[in-house]
Amino acid sequence: MCTSLVYLDTSNKVYFGRTLELTSDLPYQLVYYPAGLPFASHLEGHAPTEYKSVHGILAVTMPGRMPTAEAPLGYQDLKVLEGMNDQGLTFSLLSYPAAGGSQAKVETTQAVLSASDLGTWALGQFATVAEVKDALAAQPVLLEALKLLGGVESPFHYVVHDASGACFVIEFNKGTMMTYDNPVGVMTNGPEFPWHLTNLDNYTFLTNVDQSSGTFGSYKASQPDSGIATAGLPASNTSVGRFVRAAYYAHYTEKADTPDMAVLTLAHIMNNFDRPRGATIDYPTEGGGHLEVAGLSQGADEPYATEYTCWTNLSDLDRKRFYLRTYRSLNYASFDLAQLAAAKGLFVLPVTHLDNLSGDATEILKQAKAA
Repeated sequence: MCTSLVYLDTSNKVYFGRTLELTSDLPYQLVYYPAGLPFASHLEGHAPTEYKSVHGILAVTMPGRMPTAEAPLGYQDLKVLEGMNDQGLTFSLLSYPAAGGSQAKVETTQAVLSASDLGTWALGQFATVAEVKDALAAQPVLLEALKLLGGVESPFHYVVHDASGACFVIEFNKGTMMTYDNPVGVMTNGPEFPWHLTNLDNYTFLTNVDQSSGTFGSYKASQPDSGIATAGLPASNTSVGRFVRAAYYAHYTEKADTPDMAVLTLAHIMNNFDRPRGATIDYPTEGGGHLEVAGLSQGADEPYATEYTCWTNLSDLDRKRFYLRTYRSLNYASFDLAQLAAAKGLFVLPVTHLDNLSGDATEILKQAKAA
């Protein structure tokens, strides 16, 4: 459902890419939250966790609830799926169906953070992975039953990167929160994160050097083309296969000499995880698991479900530039966080407005002021 990875240039500057795959195109909103906004995270039966952003945030979000005439959506209802702040800290939400389960008890008088608000909590307050880790050690976090997902407890795990290259995983597995340093800089979906690292032990034979000839008896075999080095990569689009492929491409792809070339190179890497509609399909009788959003899921007249890449994001953590491409585009629209910060506004733009856009779209976002 999602693939994320880190890429470094020749100066070891950090670039981050991720895809998001679902069976439906949901009402994603691109939001710039300026510094100074107040937030409150509410979970029934507990005191709210209140915080104020000290950093500007640019994020792809989803509504946490359905709006009504009496209660239209506000900025706090928009939950971060992918974002970067003005310090180069990134936050990513990726599907993880095994998240829910029996959670540790927290005193009802203690302020609790909903996992749905981890994005604004982390990006709004912190500049580095180390700061997030320290703050999280003292902040209780609980999963929330999401009405838009039929009451399922937040079926996600989360990854945070910073401009130094540090990477940190926050994972609820059957209700228990675990945190891990991520030495690979790659994330997909289930199984649990440590399992993916162990599975990499099965791929120590991988190299990007083509072995294009060999001898069998007296027969000298020779490849007619280049590329045999990738023959050992798993071919499937499962989370297990994508994790190994992402680790391979992030590690072996040639490092670019300039930031602009690094972004282009990262875009080429992410193309390996771009999935068109119909590439794989699931009939209801086969039991394929997909996130279903209330009122927005697969239509009853559709014979099968097909996951596709709804959007792809690239982030330049040094220059604080954010790039986004929708399914209906081959090129990326880009956004400059420094320019957005100077505008000092709260901006909300439907992601569909980026269809077929390319190049700098910062001014387009600045014109989309929140009501």
